[in-house]
Amino acid sequence: MTRQPLKLAIRGAGVAGLWQALTLARRGHAVAITERSAEPFIDACSPYAGAMLAPRCEEESAEPLIRTLGERGIALWRAVYPGLSVNGSLVVAAPRDRSLLDRFARMTQDGARLDANAIATLEPGLAPRFSSALYYDGEAHLNPNAALAFLLGAAREAGVGVHFGVADEPQGFDAIIDCRGLGAKDVLPTLRGVRGERILVRAAEITLQRPVRLLHPRFPLYLVPWGKGLFMVGATAIEREDASPVTLRSALELLSAAYVLDPAFGEAEILALGAGVRPAFPDNRPRIIPAKGYIYVNGLYRHGFLLAPVMAEMVADYLETGATDPEVFLADPAQR
Repeated sequence: MTRQPLKLAIRGAGVAGLWQALTLARRGHAVAITERSAEPFIDACSPYAGAMLAPRCEEESAEPLIRTLGERGIALWRAVYPGLSVNGSLVVAAPRDRSLLDRFARMTQDGARLDANAIATLEPGLAPRFSSALYYDGEAHLNPNAALAFLLGAAREAGVGVHFGVADEPQGFDAIIDCRGLGAKDVLPTLRGVRGERILVRAAEITLQRPVRLLHPRFPLYLVPWGKGLFMVGATAIEREDASPVTLRSALELLSAAYVLDPAFGEAEILALGAGVRPAFPDNRPRIIPAKGYIYVNGLYRHGFLLAPVMAEMVADYLETGATDPEVFLADPAQR
């Protein structure tokens, strides 16, 4: 049974909170979002995301649930965000690391094997160095900074009240949806932080059109084109809740791997180095945890942009009809 419109507060204005606010406001609820930082996205981990929407590639290390939710997430992004690029994903490895590519193919589904000619058709700049690749059609990517700005503007246009510089718990609402990530660790004690580092470079002469993953036994890399010659270079996943600057070791490994992918990156301009800390539960599964007057949306791990839209859809369905998905919803606080 559908309920009457609710008065709802969202805590946290990262990608998860913004999707919650936009989804609920467009369904007719009265929504306010509060964020402790005085300026948008200053303290969020969202701007440091690779923002690859790659549910099939993620099968290599994630449960089937991530693919199921992620495919729905891509559909929701396509319906809302005009800046989404749906060019698929490429996975490559140096000839000496061919066994890593074979393993990746076994661990995932629907990856098309490409030879050098097929690689040259998709990404001519890679063909001279890679004779084999896997191609995952239908996967997508976006520039996280542009996407976050779009979501914030769309939420405001939908009537969401947006309040920055507010750390106190909202009062006078039918329910509070907590999307604070590690900020909720005091009530979700099993949360842990996973540090991710990335480097933003400009290389106008490189024409990659889709995310490329380079498999390597020591430092795998992913590279995401953000348009206008900008590329995000990333891949670190460090079990640490430390958002201090990028280490020299990580920078050397990431940039060396980018150079292996395309030596033209040797002339790229380094624009920014940064690190964010992503929230995760011990099993790396996303969770929706209803409690008295609260709904916690957390544990998106490194899948924040991929899963945020579908988590928002699930929360909206739960509030309106009571529907839950046992794979995601967790009713017993002791299991947090």
